[in-house]
Amino acid sequence: MRSLAAPPHFVLSARARGLVTLNEADGSAVVHLAVLEEDLIRVVVLPRGGFDLARTWAIAPGETDVADDGRDRLDLSGFACPDFQLVEDGRNLTLETAQLRLSVALKGFFCRWEMRDRSGAWREIARDRPTQAYDFDYWARGPRHYLRRTPGERYVGLGERAGPMDRAGGLYRLNNVDAMGYDAASSDPLYKHIPFYITLGADDPARAFGLFYDTLADCTFDFGRERSNYHGLYRSFAAEAGDLDYYVIAGPSVLDVTRRFTWLTGRPIFTPRWGLGYSGSTMSYTDAPDAQAQMARFLEGLAAHDLPCSSFHLSSGYTSIGPRRYVFHWNREKFPDPKGFTASYEAAGVKLCANIKPCLLDDHPLFGEARDQGLFIADAAGEPVMTQFWDGLGAYLDFTNPATRTWWKAQVTTQLLEVGIAATWNDNNEFEVVSPQAQAAMNGQPRAAIETKPLQTLLMMRASAQAQRAHSPGERPFLVSRAGVAGMQRYVQTWSGDNYTAWGTIRFNQKMGLGLALSGVSNSGHDVGGFAGPAPDAELLARWVAAGIFQPRFSIHSWNDDGSVNEPWMHPEATPAVRALIRLRGLLEPLLYDLLFRHHRDFEVITRPLFAQFPDDPACLADGDEMMLGPDLLVAPVMDPGVTERIVRAPAGCDWREFWSGARTPGGAEVTLPAPWDQPPLLVRDGAALPISTDPRNPRRRRLESFGWLVFPREQGESLGEAFDDDGVTEAWRDGDFSLRRLRLTATSEDLEIAPEDPTERIEVWLPAKEQRPARALGWRITADQTQSGRRRLILERIAPV
Repeated sequence: MRSLAAPPHFVLSARARGLVTLNEADGSAVVHLAVLEEDLIRVVVLPRGGFDLARTWAIAPGETDVADDGRDRLDLSGFACPDFQLVEDGRNLTLETAQLRLSVALKGFFCRWEMRDRSGAWREIARDRPTQAYDFDYWARGPRHYLRRTPGERYVGLGERAGPMDRAGGLYRLNNVDAMGYDAASSDPLYKHIPFYITLGADDPARAFGLFYDTLADCTFDFGRERSNYHGLYRSFAAEAGDLDYYVIAGPSVLDVTRRFTWLTGRPIFTPRWGLGYSGSTMSYTDAPDAQAQMARFLEGLAAHDLPCSSFHLSSGYTSIGPRRYVFHWNREKFPDPKGFTASYEAAGVKLCANIKPCLLDDHPLFGEARDQGLFIADAAGEPVMTQFWDGLGAYLDFTNPATRTWWKAQVTTQLLEVGIAATWNDNNEFEVVSPQAQAAMNGQPRAAIETKPLQTLLMMRASAQAQRAHSPGERPFLVSRAGVAGMQRYVQTWSGDNYTAWGTIRFNQKMGLGLALSGVSNSGHDVGGFAGPAPDAELLARWVAAGIFQPRFSIHSWNDDGSVNEPWMHPEATPAVRALIRLRGLLEPLLYDLLFRHHRDFEVITRPLFAQFPDDPACLADGDEMMLGPDLLVAPVMDPGVTERIVRAPAGCDWREFWSGARTPGGAEVTLPAPWDQPPLLVRDGAALPISTDPRNPRRRRLESFGWLVFPREQGESLGEAFDDDGVTEAWRDGDFSLRRLRLTATSEDLEIAPEDPTERIEVWLPAKEQRPARALGWRITADQTQSGRRRLILERIAPV
């Protein structure tokens, strides 16, 4: 047995493909070092020799799903496991790939990490704290990991977190909670459990690496709040249970790290195109006694105000009995004809996404059935463990039980999908289990439920996705989940939860969304207008819409204190601006759709902080309010009242164009942009070609319709554009039924030469109005060249082959 007075001493005991194993010389501890990719090495520290939990559901390298019972933790399938150099002399061990080098002191087990810089030289990126970096079970508590902290390092990630993007100096708890009305500047914890973050070097912020801790347990990250005289400066990870199992991801850039982490935890779902449109939502409609009539009036409002809308999130009031809510129950007094109701929305082109919750109240009509089938998280005697839920006491369904997953899928199918509901809104799924007596089935190997909460969330959304795929096998499913976990991007779109209506929420919600995007979850957004609290005034609503339209998820939602509803037309003085902004969203829909596809195919990040897109520009490290939508469009929303213009610094390294006027701005310069309610301040990279919809009022654009390019030609040189396009709904693209639409525009001092590669007979190219150089097209005839709506619009028709 190990002496507490002596540090552990390890010896090399085995080497196999991709895996090196170290055993403690005088005890039971085991360490596995896995060389998975040139830029990815894993460390597993097992103080008692074996895994506490032998399966993982987070790891799915490049895959869209995992097995019901997860993946064996030592399974190396899906990884390249490249050759690596191994040197060991009894005191130290070194593993080296083309990009990462890990040096281990075998006495005490201390790790030092190096990464090649852009010159090819090795540079240290991290090292363990030199004193007691790992617990090795000395104090019989959950796993710990302590790294030396260097002043000036920046830490970003951990999914959605309140406050600034840089986590340095902070302490964060990952313990999914229903944080309704949270303060976006300070509340912690929140809804999601993604124990992954990226470190930007103190001496070179362009040098980044990532750390992912594969754990289901509640955990804490301390980035310098705690100090101790005995250990120097350090940062730490601490979990309440489980194993210490972490992955180091080499960059060198932030975006490189995020791409690899997204790949590691699974391929993002490619949701249908209609999921990018404006989505209506409010608690008020379905809480009203005449809910079906209220929902009909929403469609009338859309028509009256000439507003496109592609989906509506049906809040849980449709399930009520009295004042309480009962998942999978239709209130026939509020909705006398559910099928007729869903058909009316489908006829209007608006998909319905119905709210579902994983807890049955103690008087739920199906509670007895679920209890008798053993579907709940229960105690050792099999009795459901009751916990506080929204409307009273209830019991959580146990999604680690195969019977529960089967039952859930049947309910989703019969109560929702067969009624005409298009999608599921997986809500209130934080699984706030607190009882130590609560047990999860864990596929036949029961475990304390408190240690499985994030897994319950993942398996719930996965079961909903399976139900939707089975019901409509040829279509791509659309799902939303509020709570989440590493790997959630495989199944759902998400949002930042039940925010509070305040100006500051716009600012910090945007940072939350960027933190999620850097953590592998790009398909997200926020409750535009604010969910809880006072109703937004006209200016706040307009500014919130102007920020929200650039997020992959765009939903106006509310549960206002005064019972009012956040609707696009709630303030007549703001309605024209809101209409224009929603049409701007429609204009950019092909850009968003292309970015969504690249997120799925290439693990690309959709919304990006400036420091991620421009790592060589130190000024972009400032914690500003700008962001990038893809690599070319800089969005600078107004986030304070009374503002009529914004000073924006254009990132260095390229020149820029003002989106609305086309005026040029050199990189590194500041420019003052006008900021009316209906025209948010935007910059576009000079030379960019953005795919657009030429009919932004049509939220259900079919393939090959209404497609064009918005180009900002260089003074000299090429503009290149490429955009994915398909039917927007089905899986046919996997069999090659899609188009990669391309455009090349070559600018000289004399003219513009346009060369589209497009399957259509007609295409539009839009230019800034002040761009008046003559234009000609290769293989196409320019049939119209006119200034319209502030743009120069060219209509090109294909020249028929001779």
